[in-house]
Amino acid sequence: MPFTVKDILQLEVMPALGCTEPVAVALGAAAAASLLPGRTIDRIDVRVDANIYKNGTAVIIPGTGGMNGLDVAAAVGACGGDPARGLEVLESVDNDTLASARLLLDQQKVGVELFAESGLHILTVITSGTDRAVSEIRELHNQIVTLSLNDVALIDSPLLSPVARSGSASALALMEKWLMGLSLVEIYEMIDHLDEDDLKFLRKGVDFNVRLAEHGLKYGGGLGIGKAIERLLRQKLLVRDMASSARILTSAAADARMSGVNLPAMSSAGSGNHGLTAILPIWAIKDFVDHDEETVLRAIGLSHIITAYVKAHTGRLSAVCGCSVAAGAGATAGITYLVGGNIDHMAGAIKNIMEDLAGVICDGAKAGCALKLNTAAGAAVQAALFSLQGINVKDTDGIIGSSLEQTVRNLGALSHEGMAAADRTILTIMRAKTPPGRTK
Repeated sequence: MPFTVKDILQLEVMPALGCTEPVAVALGAAAAASLLPGRTIDRIDVRVDANIYKNGTAVIIPGTGGMNGLDVAAAVGACGGDPARGLEVLESVDNDTLASARLLLDQQKVGVELFAESGLHILTVITSGTDRAVSEIRELHNQIVTLSLNDVALIDSPLLSPVARSGSASALALMEKWLMGLSLVEIYEMIDHLDEDDLKFLRKGVDFNVRLAEHGLKYGGGLGIGKAIERLLRQKLLVRDMASSARILTSAAADARMSGVNLPAMSSAGSGNHGLTAILPIWAIKDFVDHDEETVLRAIGLSHIITAYVKAHTGRLSAVCGCSVAAGAGATAGITYLVGGNIDHMAGAIKNIMEDLAGVICDGAKAGCALKLNTAAGAAVQAALFSLQGINVKDTDGIIGSSLEQTVRNLGALSHEGMAAADRTILTIMRAKTPPGRTK
């Protein structure tokens, strides 16, 4: 079944308020709570896969004044989230919501446990008196596949995904299978099919993510990487060039987002930080190249497609940092396009960044992600410029294959097979640090 570029954007690119893993937990809790005849909540129990746990442990939840953790996300979502808003479920959070959520947390009425299985999976059970509401999310952060109240399945709820209502395979699974079989040439040709509506949507993504960067540069937040780079530029300890411009904009947005600022990001391939990396390095270098805005937006469209292509191979969540290798690949492809590179330069640039950053691990979402986004943004510029200068890693090197397509397949094998033990070790280390009184 062939897909279009519009299908890819629709499935892979969407606004998200807060880190998508805890937000998905908040969405599941809000959906379950919405089924209860009364809103009094006696207990919330959540089970998640290991990668949802890993990415939801340390990051700040938007609108909570600095609180973190999947138990917090579940409590806040259940007490005041709007499930109809999807990944912007926490937009409706207010002081009353926080008060109710804190009470549940203080009384230890929120539990979080792990599934033994892999794959994105969130199961939420909320009890209220004799009532028991259940929601289940699978495969996509906003894909609710099951809703039930007192063991009676609800099949017509608008909160259910089309997959749940039709019983067919998900559009994402079909699209990823199709995408994995494409060549770089076929992907590159897709940008010619971006229409006016697509370009408007891509510009909306720029606006969302630039707003986050502006907040990070003005107020700091997180580790304050973007603001620090800006200060180093003023002190003339760094120089403003394409790489530093990409790094400052991307890391400042990550600073704001990881500190829980109440502003949405335009995500890519299920991750807000992927969206920052896929969009902002390209937008940052526009002042260094002679192109109109439409061309820049087409480069960003290409970046989203390449990001989705790499993620289809590596998996939605893994031990490999997708911001580095997937969104970084997308960004370097878009940058290569803008600086006049051809398809061979583009393949070389993507292989360069994969050789450079394939070893970057994902140890969960947190303030330190701004460091990794800073690295990915700078590396995306460097990989593109190196390729244009004829500097390309050799096919004999490590995981690099004879073609870009083979290299991405090798990266997928590394992610699925080679990094499984690493992912378990990362999770063990993180769980050992869980504060007393919090669910492990």
